[in-house]
Amino acid sequence: MPNNWYEWHDLYNSDARLQQRLQIVREYIWSAIDASPPGIIRVVSACAGDGRDLLGTLASHPRKSDVHGRLVELNPELAQQGRDKIESAGLSQQLEFVNGDATNSSSYIGAVPADIIIVCGIFGNLASEAELKRLIGNLPKLAKKGSFAIWTRGHTDGIAHSETVRKVFRDTEFKEVNFQLTLTGDMGVGIHRYLGQGLPLPQNQQLFVFSGVPDKYKSATLA
Repeated sequence: MPNNWYEWHDLYNSDARLQQRLQIVREYIWSAIDASPPGIIRVVSACAGDGRDLLGTLASHPRKSDVHGRLVELNPELAQQGRDKIESAGLSQQLEFVNGDATNSSSYIGAVPADIIIVCGIFGNLASEAELKRLIGNLPKLAKKGSFAIWTRGHTDGIAHSETVRKVFRDTEFKEVNFQLTLTGDMGVGIHRYLGQGLPLPQNQQLFVFSGVPDKYKSATLA
């Protein structure tokens, strides 16, 4: 069992479902970049891990030079690993990896509104549907009209939690663009497009509470 989120990310080397989920996330990031208008594409990634979803996509995307943004991760080892990857990829002038609190609005000041918002690995670490609604309700503070939001949600004990996420999004100004399950059928990945006008980003406001701990996850219950 992983003792911290740095160890948890080692599961990507062995868990087929996480690998499948990552592949779908990268496909959605790729398509969102393709669908973005000419010029700079601004990206923010919350609870970014080591950034392998975005950085893995940019490695071969023809518009990688257009992508600018900020990745926010609280675990210092993961954040440093992400910084090292950005530097080795020659993207240090475009992307910044912040070792900070992704739940706090101040972590995104100067980086939004974004064209692409990555909130993967978060929804399964919220305590309730009310907290899920709060987070999704706060996404317009990071967005502008036409922005994409990419998310993941695992299923546990036969409960299709991703359907709850889709239902919450249906009650907002986000329109579903695509949704897929992993081949095992118990991990969902979605991409939604924001149709609203965006909201001001306040300083020092908690956008959501991340309540998950890495040692709660077994191979059968990855969120």
